[in-house]
Amino acid sequence: MPDTKKYDIILDALQKLLEEKTIQTISVSEIAQKAGIGKGSIYYYFPSKDAILDALIERSYEAPLSTAKNLAAQTDIPPFTRMAMLFQACQNSSVFIKQNGASSDYESAQKFAFLHHKYLSHVISKLKPDLTEIIKQGIESGEIHFDHPAALAEIVLIVLAVKFDNSLLPSSPKETEETMRGLVALLEKGTEVIPGTLSYLTLTPYIS
Repeated sequence: MPDTKKYDIILDALQKLLEEKTIQTISVSEIAQKAGIGKGSIYYYFPSKDAILDALIERSYEAPLSTAKNLAAQTDIPPFTRMAMLFQACQNSSVFIKQNGASSDYESAQKFAFLHHKYLSHVISKLKPDLTEIIKQGIESGEIHFDHPAALAEIVLIVLAVKFDNSLLPSSPKETEETMRGLVALLEKGTEVIPGTLSYLTLTPYIS
């Protein structure tokens, strides 16, 4: 049975190396050396370096993704309330990418661009099924009126991921709040709810 402690030590080693180097210049041997284990042990847990990075990203977003799955199951909470909580989870999921943020030098910019792509892909793909389910439940209860729940979930998550990541289009907290107000207005109109119903979604504190 795999040793979960050693598994996390490997992920910790890669995370520390990413503070100094790009993923492209990090070797499996370096990860093993940093982790204090043999290179062969790495392959017992992971088939490749990319698999280690994917696991590190997944671990970094474990809490918000778990929150999303729990919310999708709580049908006693109104769907829009759960959407607001999911918005907050999406915001929290930007922590890892901010810790490995962009820099002015070329190598750091390369590293950040790679991690940024992984971040957007992971967050959107992992949260989409749960947000889609929440929207479907809202449609079934008559609280949401929309014919394409999966498409709506994807659109919302793309906006959230880009704004909360705050690197593709760097924004001040005020600009981010304005974008959120616009998103909320579109959600209210598109789902046929009374204007102002979702205004509380814009009260979430935004990253700078």
